[in-house]
Amino acid sequence: MYGMEQPYLVGIVGGSASGKTSFIHALAREFDTDQITVISQDHYYVPIDKQLKDANGVVNYDLPGSIDRQRFHDDVLRLVTGHDVYVQEYTFNNPNRQPELICYKPAPIIIMEGLFVFHYEEIRNMLDLKVYLDAEEDIKLSRRIRRDAAERGYPEEEVRYQWDNHVMPAYRFYLAPYKSQSDIIVTNNVSFSKGLEVLIHHLKAKVSWKTDSVL
Repeated sequence: MYGMEQPYLVGIVGGSASGKTSFIHALAREFDTDQITVISQDHYYVPIDKQLKDANGVVNYDLPGSIDRQRFHDDVLRLVTGHDVYVQEYTFNNPNRQPELICYKPAPIIIMEGLFVFHYEEIRNMLDLKVYLDAEEDIKLSRRIRRDAAERGYPEEEVRYQWDNHVMPAYRFYLAPYKSQSDIIVTNNVSFSKGLEVLIHHLKAKVSWKTDSVL
């Protein structure tokens, strides 16, 4: 435990296939495991039988209600107040994967990531820093098609249906309006390296200050 100093809370959002996962992994590698914790909304999806369906009977995972909002908020508060949090891994309903038990530990820097991190007012108001990962729509769609085929076995037709009917409407309603309120906007059409470098330097300064303040 690093002490009772208030952690520095960072929200990172980005549309589907904006490169958010790769960005966060690259960021986390620059810190010791006891310096930073990343808590993802992906592990807070409500069960599939409680998810809303569109007019064609297709489950829509891109709505604010698809996440167990209260549990996510409660777990963030537990981390902020210095308690460990345990959550079962979400495997995107993949029957070939056995979910693991994930332990989030308190740290000087806590990163919250997910589509609705800024949309949920109670989470947004907690944040010390808001980071928005951006990319052009056609680039994101091409990435999503490749990713979903490779990782989830989705055919392109299904990916395009979700993109047009779920992903992009959600992006425009629940994420894009907060772009202008973000502190750092990282453009990732080709590479996020420069934006990543800026954020790393900023957070390393925060870690150093917090470590020194509790000595």
